[in-house]
Amino acid sequence: VQLQASGGGSVQAGGSLRLSCVASGSIFRVNDMGWYRQAPGTQRELVARVTNTGTTNYGDFVKGRFTISGDNAKNAAYLQMNDLKPEDTAIYYCNADINIDYETRGLDYWGKGTQVTVSS
Repeated sequence: VQLQASGGGSVQAGGSLRLSCVASGSIFRVNDMGWYRQAPGTQRELVARVTNTGTTNYGDFVKGRFTISGDNAKNAAYLQMNDLKPEDTAIYYCNADINIDYETRGLDYWGKGTQVTVSS
């Protein structure tokens, strides 16, 4: 199983970016997908997650600025980030809990990070 993330980049404060994450490989079911971020010298923190039934949760700092959505048919998740702030600068990592078959419990997978840089 691989997670392919895309959509990072550099924007000015107040701008927007859309991150995409697609899971591929031997997948029986994607249980949930999400994004975490890590800035230099800090711990990785939750940005947003979405389950395969559409339930979402967000980090407290999001405050309505970001929206996560999932596409079960494509094994994908998307993170729309609006009103970006310099403190949102970090490497963003896609994460997914995936069953590779109907017998095996869900396993945790991580994609390579994508850099998001917000300038003031």
